[in-house]
Amino acid sequence: MSVIHQDNSIDVIHERLEKEILVLDGAMGSMIYSLGLSEEEVRGPRFKDWHKDLKNCTDVVGLTNPEAIVELHGHYLKAGADILTTNTFQASPVGLGDFELPNDVVREINLAAAENARAAIEKYGGSGQPRFVAGSIGPTSQQTAISTKVEDPSYRSITFEEMEASYYVQVEALVDGGVDILLPETVIDTLNLKACLFAIARYFENSGRRIPVMVSGTFAESGSTFVSGQVIEAFWNSVSHFPML
Repeated sequence: MSVIHQDNSIDVIHERLEKEILVLDGAMGSMIYSLGLSEEEVRGPRFKDWHKDLKNCTDVVGLTNPEAIVELHGHYLKAGADILTTNTFQASPVGLGDFELPNDVVREINLAAAENARAAIEKYGGSGQPRFVAGSIGPTSQQTAISTKVEDPSYRSITFEEMEASYYVQVEALVDGGVDILLPETVIDTLNLKACLFAIARYFENSGRRIPVMVSGTFAESGSTFVSGQVIEAFWNSVSHFPML
């Protein structure tokens, strides 16, 4: 099946949503872990001598073993997914900070992830309705809403501005890679999400490009976010100023 050009996908997404429910795929990280890749297999020749362990850096597999990622996307397409999320859950400078990967590699990971999702659509998308690619943007391990030091409630491991700048790098790379949708996902810290939405808005203004944005939050059984402690209604009120799909 032919891949829709990014400039035309916005209208197509809205047209389809007027008539039907679009199915989003499932988790990527757990699917990658199920492959049982070794540290050496995750590293590949590219990162053979990298000074940090990379086995838990699932996003890098899109560079070192792209065929595996294409196959995993293919499973979701065969199961009926209309929207594929890119293998970029960690792929912001802050998100990949534990692995000390430089920004040029971060950008490369995002570009490759978008390409892998597109390749899966070409290979497994069939001849039916168009399929779409959503750029996955994860919450990172850093928090701006609460302190991570019990003894110091005012402590923050990172600033809002640093989070926003990190997200901007990822947003730019994902859009340049040709994703149809941006998806800040699995949000546990609403202030982090606001930094991401601010970065998206700034990128849209700077570049003159605009694509749909979706958001997913993560809530405990109590119905509140894990970090911010907001109930769903408060979470929505915090981000509803932003025009989402």
